[in-house]
Amino acid sequence: MKISLKQLAVYVSLLAIGGGAGLLGSRHFIPQNSPFQELRNVTVMPPETVVPNAAQPRVGAAGGDNVNFIAASVQKTGPAVVRINATRKVANPISDALKNPLLQRFFGEDEEPIPQERIEHGTGSGFLVSEDGKILTNAHVVADTDTVVVTLKDGRTFEGKVVGVDSITDVAAVKISAEKLPTVKLGNSQKLIPGQWAIAIGNPLGLDNTVTIGIVSATGRTSAQVGVPDKRVTFIQTDAAINPGNSGGPLLNASGEVIGINTAIRADARGLGFAIPIDVAARIAGELFTKGHVEHPFLGVEMTDLSPAKKLQINQENNLNIQQDSGIAIKAIQEKSPAQKAGIHPGDIIQKIKGKQVDTTAQVQQLIDSSTVGDKLEIAINRDGKNQTFEVQLGVYPQK
Repeated sequence: MKISLKQLAVYVSLLAIGGGAGLLGSRHFIPQNSPFQELRNVTVMPPETVVPNAAQPRVGAAGGDNVNFIAASVQKTGPAVVRINATRKVANPISDALKNPLLQRFFGEDEEPIPQERIEHGTGSGFLVSEDGKILTNAHVVADTDTVVVTLKDGRTFEGKVVGVDSITDVAAVKISAEKLPTVKLGNSQKLIPGQWAIAIGNPLGLDNTVTIGIVSATGRTSAQVGVPDKRVTFIQTDAAINPGNSGGPLLNASGEVIGINTAIRADARGLGFAIPIDVAARIAGELFTKGHVEHPFLGVEMTDLSPAKKLQINQENNLNIQQDSGIAIKAIQEKSPAQKAGIHPGDIIQKIKGKQVDTTAQVQQLIDSSTVGDKLEIAINRDGKNQTFEVQLGVYPQK
């Protein structure tokens, strides 16, 4: 029995939609009005958190009702949270394959050609940081688009221009033309401690203006720990429900201040969510709005925190002879990188940077990220039991 090319295209599309488990990467897009929506894996949001009355500061509201601190925070910040609808063209995965004459002869001739591209629609979140329409969101929400449609909570709709995208931190800047818009208040993410309240607002799974609550369950989660090694962010971890569509929305503290940008970075992170600290996001967005791009400092080493088991693994896999059971080991050096030019080798153990003792790879990464391109760093290492110091001039992180 022969099947048409159209039938094959539908079948392959079904397989592609059903196979998106694991890391979401840039596919936090949720297709709108898709007939196959029920086939996608969705994260079930946890039951509403019940907070004892004694733990809820209460604020007087109109009509004599009491409003707890969660509702007060949402009332203050919610009007500045926006919905972002983006449209992008993506390659049709089967159009090239079906050009093969053998396949066409096997499956039969189709009356109409298979299109080379298809249109993908998706929804994310964002928030206004200025009255004249500056918006922060995730890079993956608006990647590969020039314009997006921005909808405010009051229903107004604007065409938004994507000013800049930084895939390394997953931060993007969008601008709409308007005045006297509601804005959020930025908080301080550097002083967060586990156990503080965390409130997420966004459009998870396409459901507008959804609020979830939890706590900050950890801080300083590295990209490697989270499972996205191509990023350079130390994430805030929270148990507030964050699902696809929440990406780009704000994570708030108990005062309604933005402490992070939510990102549905993993599809399998059941009960865990992650957010980009607002101090990092604000710095990156400032450069995007000013220059349209960001230059990240670059050392060019692959590092790991040592343990006895990790030492054995690294030595075997990389043909090294590391003797220490703890510390920060350099597994590999990128070709023509600042580290290689300075004389640093695989197997070296990093001890100090800028004269500061470092014990974890996260500390090293934070010191590098807080520097600027062109800075010269003094790096103290231990090589085969001997202490040495190298001066490294940081380069520009290579963009993919």
